[in-house]
Amino acid sequence: MTERRPLSVDLVLAPVDTSDESDDAVAHAVAIAAKYDATVHVVHVLGEDVVRAIEDGVVDDAQVAADGEAITETAARIAAEHDVPLSTSVAYGFSTKMKLRHPGSVVLDTADEVDADFLVVPREPISGDPGEVLAKAAEYVLLYASQPVLSV
Repeated sequence: MTERRPLSVDLVLAPVDTSDESDDAVAHAVAIAAKYDATVHVVHVLGEDVVRAIEDGVVDDAQVAADGEAITETAARIAAEHDVPLSTSVAYGFSTKMKLRHPGSVVLDTADEVDADFLVVPREPISGDPGEVLAKAAEYVLLYASQPVLSV
């Protein structure tokens, strides 16, 4: 009989966008981190519309900043409620120059960069809202992640 090794988690990654499902993912990530005495890293994945606007120099800076601040404030509040350390970053979810850059690959690349041990990915309905970047990423992450993944 094979002996089971306990799961060791030091860092939980939660990729987010502007959807309500992202808040649920952060809450789950924080709960897992609290159980394992780990930290949470939240990465705000920017959508195609925002990335194109940035590259074309027509981005609404105020709106992008407001979205980022709202995401950071919500994540910080959830983490503070459970006394879990939190770090954040922002990543382009698309590229007009790199064909293989999409939200799923960005999540996996970020997981490698921050040395995440566990991923919590929002599984979202596809509503067509441009702020909902991660709608299709969950399946990709579930298929290709080398870390354990919770899709919520």
